[in-house]
Amino acid sequence: MKNFSEFSLSAHVKSNLVKHRFTEPTPVQALAIGPALAGHDVVATAQTGTGKTLAFVLPILERIGKHPSHSGIRAVILSPTRELAIQIDETFAKMAAGTGIRATVVVGGLNERSQLQSIRKGAQVLIATPGRLYDFLSRQLVDLGGVRMLVLDEADRMLDMGFLPTIKRIMAAIPADRQTLFFSATIESSVKHLVEKHVRNAVRVEVGSTTKPIEKVELHLYEVEQDRKLSLLEQMLRQEEGSFLVFARTKRGADRLSKKLSREGVKTAAIHGDRSQNQRNQALRGFQDGYYRVLVATDVAARGIHVEGIAHVVNYDLPQVPEDFIHRVGRTGRAGARGTASTFATRSERADIAHIERTLDTRLVRRQVSPDVTAEQKHSAPVIVMPATSSRPQRHVRSFGPRRKAGRRLVGSAV
Repeated sequence: MKNFSEFSLSAHVKSNLVKHRFTEPTPVQALAIGPALAGHDVVATAQTGTGKTLAFVLPILERIGKHPSHSGIRAVILSPTRELAIQIDETFAKMAAGTGIRATVVVGGLNERSQLQSIRKGAQVLIATPGRLYDFLSRQLVDLGGVRMLVLDEADRMLDMGFLPTIKRIMAAIPADRQTLFFSATIESSVKHLVEKHVRNAVRVEVGSTTKPIEKVELHLYEVEQDRKLSLLEQMLRQEEGSFLVFARTKRGADRLSKKLSREGVKTAAIHGDRSQNQRNQALRGFQDGYYRVLVATDVAARGIHVEGIAHVVNYDLPQVPEDFIHRVGRTGRAGARGTASTFATRSERADIAHIERTLDTRLVRRQVSPDVTAEQKHSAPVIVMPATSSRPQRHVRSFGPRRKAGRRLVGSAV
């Protein structure tokens, strides 16, 4: 399919696609939407940033729209992170406008009462993280007996995060004759086992290499010592245009870098697992709206940040495993756009860079570090200056004996 108008979609959905300037489907959308609309199970692997969300949102809207009289929860979309769930909900709301189909987000960190109220008021679609949905399920607060479609988005990431037992329990609560759509960046052994057990004669969709970064992303490598990384990043911010997503290895490192950039006048926010959901939402929304130019993140956000138009990804610290490199750099160059991903590595990390290049079968373009990049200034303890004293200090002796009065001698005292 070369145009969304060629799909068998309702007038409302087609109008919403035009309104939001979706005209030509991406490769994964072109291959997955048709089989999903026909009711087939689908297992799709594609690189991050290739438009997988629309590939399952549109079939859900069409299937529910054909049976508007059916009440209760009709579809469940499982997501590994709260941020991704919220962003899926935003896309769903755009495409569902005018259809009468409503979704609600079921995630931890947000008020559960409002989530339950939305379900009771007739939400047909749950966009959920596995932990919070299973919590509702175990407390008998939701009924999944009427679910006809199940989507696992970023399935490999959910399994990496240890959600396999929870996902199995959720699947057991959903009718076996449902339609199941798997979307994943990779199909590793754990995902393969889940697919083999829970899908039926699935249509297999594979777009591009899932073990290599997107071709339209330029990959640069800067060999720079740790104390010069901040100066190099500041130089990039002065010379390059657009937004920067910067990855730090630790939560503390993300906070520290964010504060340093903010002190230099760069609008910066940090996002990681220790931030409250409101803080994370505010940071992500501010970055998406352009209020923050830089978002510093840990790998918890590598697949939870779906912001269009990120110009530059910076690996300030190397990822723990080569596969995370793909998910980081996939935040730029999305939906066919071009992007740049820069990696900072110290001389002692040359072996780690070689391992990344071998594993991903790719080559990072070496870039020279400008002589203007200087070492970070360390804040030393203040120097305490003592006042000068004379060479013969005065002795001050306080007597606790009786005071002598002028013109009078005490008995027994010496003259």
